[in-house]
Amino acid sequence: MIPQPSEAPRYESTRQAWEAIWQGASVEVELATMQYRRARQTVALYAAYLPKDGLILEAGSGLSAALITLRRLGFARVIGLDYAPNALHVSRRYDPTLPLTAGDVHALPFAGESLDAYLSFGVLEHFEHGMMPALAEAYRVLKPSGMLVLTIPYPNVVHRLVRWRRRGQPSALNDDAFYESAYTRQALCANVTAAGFTLVRVAPTSHAFTLWTVSRLFRAPGYYRTNALAEVLGDLLRLILPWAFNYSTLVIARK
Repeated sequence: MIPQPSEAPRYESTRQAWEAIWQGASVEVELATMQYRRARQTVALYAAYLPKDGLILEAGSGLSAALITLRRLGFARVIGLDYAPNALHVSRRYDPTLPLTAGDVHALPFAGESLDAYLSFGVLEHFEHGMMPALAEAYRVLKPSGMLVLTIPYPNVVHRLVRWRRRGQPSALNDDAFYESAYTRQALCANVTAAGFTLVRVAPTSHAFTLWTVSRLFRAPGYYRTNALAEVLGDLLRLILPWAFNYSTLVIARK
């Protein structure tokens, strides 16, 4: 039996942590990150699989940076959903016309087979009960041949080293309250196919950002911004060690 969110001790505390995070965040700052090279590369990978006139849901839209970016690219029917109302309020203050709704990815307020695409960027790793309940809900609301697009953190060599070094040390977010995980390529693909989807593309992404996490040597001024050195080395790592240094994995699948 698949565990339900209510059975996960850190489900509600993680939601509350996101409320606090988004309350003090800026849409303008988040939106600027969508112009970073790594973000533009990722958008270019998945945008080609999305229908321009289709109804698209971003499940876990946060401050709507991806939603706004897609609208600017001509995807007019993108809806944002988040379980942290503060994120929706901040987004609406930035643009009152944004189509947003409060909701849980485990119980979407949409009819079965009503959506053309389902997007999830850095969301499903925050559920300690796993991603299967959310994937089952994504499968339910997607039309036949509808597209699933996910990005999930990857446990690369730097990630594993950092976790080892931080054992027993307090983090910026209380680990007892805030849940976050990472998925190997094999585990991620297994979850997606077990939910009934057919894999279309699986790609390692954001190698330069992995370097950002290593040292100030790879950081440019700005919000999580990488410098030119990180970009050059990131491109090299993507070629020679694609699955050792990718920060996240992009999965594109079809119902």
